[in-house]
Amino acid sequence: MKLKTLLTAVATTMVFAVAPAHAEKILKIHHLNVDDPFESTTGALVTVFKNLVEAGTGGSVKVQTFPSGQLGKDNEVLSQVKAGLVQSGVFSVGGFASTYPMIGVLDMPFVFPDISTTYTVLDGPFGQKLGDDIEKKTGMEVLGFGDSGGFFAITNSKRAIKTPADMKGLKIRTQTLESHKRVISSLGGQPAAIAWAEVYTALQTGVADGQMNPIPIVAMAKFNEVQKHITLTDHLFAPYVWVINRKFFDSLTPEEQVVVKNAAKSAIVANRGISRIIEASSKGLPELAKTMTVTTLTPKEKAAFRDAAQPAVKAYIVDTFGKEGEEMLGALQQAVEAASK
Repeated sequence: MKLKTLLTAVATTMVFAVAPAHAEKILKIHHLNVDDPFESTTGALVTVFKNLVEAGTGGSVKVQTFPSGQLGKDNEVLSQVKAGLVQSGVFSVGGFASTYPMIGVLDMPFVFPDISTTYTVLDGPFGQKLGDDIEKKTGMEVLGFGDSGGFFAITNSKRAIKTPADMKGLKIRTQTLESHKRVISSLGGQPAAIAWAEVYTALQTGVADGQMNPIPIVAMAKFNEVQKHITLTDHLFAPYVWVINRKFFDSLTPEEQVVVKNAAKSAIVANRGISRIIEASSKGLPELAKTMTVTTLTPKEKAAFRDAAQPAVKAYIVDTFGKEGEEMLGALQQAVEAASK
């Protein structure tokens, strides 16, 4: 009996001694849309990330996805990521602003001439500068900047919009971001901050006349059912901000960290690719055009919108963030100029 007890004790000790080396590390990741990689830009991102991380680490890191805001709203989950209760999250700029307000610098309207330039800028030195500042002020590591669906368009139920004058009096739903509100008010519209879950009903009942979002979001939310007009203003590009808890990331082995970083890069490529596909396919603009009047602005018409909106948003950035905000905005504009050459 003594020998049996001794052997049992030794075996138990060995199990506990070995277990930590082989214990799975769980990486929970939050996002607001469905997991389906062919229906959602963040769905594509988390699906690719999960598969590459689990394969690349041989299963030592397991990724659990929590779609459709299962863990809460962006601002609520951000607190969980900072605390390490959730390891990672893909956040809208509106949600991320609650933790890092200066993300509003990216809301300078008409700053990007085309989609490819947004990727070059956010993947380059400016994106690194912004990411470093986010890490410094929030303690969270930035894995990258995803695509929420491309450039914003403006939809409404009243009339076609070709000039800023056409915006006069229209109640346009925005996120809670002050920069977004300034864009609408500078164009003559009336900004109305409405929670995402309530937007469809607000448009349906006339609480709001319109809203602004990228084409894939408009299609996914079925706003064409309650909106008659869509104008391809291309006035904003609002990336997803993807972060990971710093303490969790540091707990990974150097090899696991490399896998996570590389998987994130590939996942963002997939995210951007599916965004462009949805936008151009039967799931995007072609489908919306069946029931909505689509207005495309000429360069001259777009310039009128830009001239009306940019001064108001720049003034907001400088007034709110001071020299630091002005410097970050200047860095953004210089990066755009360099990428456009």
